Amino acid sequence: MTSELLKPTKTLYVWIFLPDATDPVVAGRVDLVGQLHQFTYGKSYLRNPDAIPIFLPELPMVEQIHVPAAPLQIAGCLRDGAPDFWGRRVIINRLTGAKGIAMDLDALDEMNYMLQSGSDRIGALDFQTSATDYVPRLAGEVALSTLVEAADLVERGVPLPLELDEALRHGTSIGGARPKAQVTDGNRKMIAKFSASNDQHSVVKGEYIAMKIAQACGINVAPVELRQVMGKDVLLIERFDRINTSQGWTRRAMVSALTILGLSELQGRYASYEDLATYLRRASVTPSADLQELFARMCFNILVGNTDDHARNHAGFWTGGQLQLTPAYDIDPRPRASYEANQAMSVCGTDHRASLSLALDAAGSFGLDQDRAETIVLRQVEAIRDLFDEMAREVDLTPADYTALRERAFLREFAFDGLTGRLASLRDATKSN
Repeated sequence: MTSELLKPTKTLYVWIFLPDATDPVVAGRVDLVGQLHQFTYGKSYLRNPDAIPIFLPELPMVEQIHVPAAPLQIAGCLRDGAPDFWGRRVIINRLTGAKGIAMDLDALDEMNYMLQSGSDRIGALDFQTSATDYVPRLAGEVALSTLVEAADLVERGVPLPLELDEALRHGTSIGGARPKAQVTDGNRKMIAKFSASNDQHSVVKGEYIAMKIAQACGINVAPVELRQVMGKDVLLIERFDRINTSQGWTRRAMVSALTILGLSELQGRYASYEDLATYLRRASVTPSADLQELFARMCFNILVGNTDDHARNHAGFWTGGQLQLTPAYDIDPRPRASYEANQAMSVCGTDHRASLSLALDAAGSFGLDQDRAETIVLRQVEAIRDLFDEMAREVDLTPADYTALRERAFLREFAFDGLTGRLASLRDATKSN
């Protein structure tokens, strides 16, 4: 059975939930030709007056075979719907039995990963073996304690029993490398993030603190909750790509910044905040607001030590013709021992240094004058300084976690090097008590 499942898939069908729709329609077909995943829109979709391009300029609605632009092997907007590291670990665990650290994530081809992952995936797409019958791969209601147990087994390289396998399966289509799953809480859909066995500090509490302070700074962030389940911390993040209506759940199309910038996974290191701002300036529904928001997120990431701000951790809603930044997510403070740090996306030009001075040099690319840019920085610094201790008490941070986050992630001295004028004194004013 396993060997059958692992045979390469040559064709799959892309289904899409159009705006305000609770049921999907087939949009087209993906064919594997050599190493390239070629996409063709279905004729019925091209005739549909409500149809929208899956993403432009990548997949315009024309009757032709769309070959991904080199070096891509699959259109970025389709790859956005596929599972990432964690989801692939769960799928390989289910199909082959776990192999621990030797688990071979290349044992399955891209299209099989798309077909083996859950249907409640990020955005508005799903992948099926049929062009006529839509059969969603969904799980029923599952207790958080069950999901915690299942994630722990995958982490330890233990094959999942059937009931736990089904519980975790529907979370495989969520991106990222850390253990996570999906839950429904009344009229909300949530992503549950769990601690990992190799965490050196409370990553879950650190992200909760960062997200709540970001919200206090005026940054548009996804709502979060912190819960304890089976003695473990669980971060619940409300999904912003789902809307509960009287007819059922609708889905909002979205694409990653990696796709927006036209980059492959291996090219992600070339992603730039300024390039993303340039794209949003011409393609956003609300360009001025999105550019200021992006600048604020860049500065906040610098201030809290979130050096995992790669292009998959930024995204935009896709309306069919324009973009709009989604709420912020995955703000992950990362304690470090070194003095200097680099952001995953470049801050100014090709410079990745986690420097507010560098960010201010780039302010013009975001449509901001120096006074406005400095005001954003000041507001963030004051919020972090004033709220961190309060948040630490709220989540009951241990002394060791407090030291790791407050002294080695939040408000690190390197971020303030080179500041002048009214920001020159920030470095001394932000040291922890």
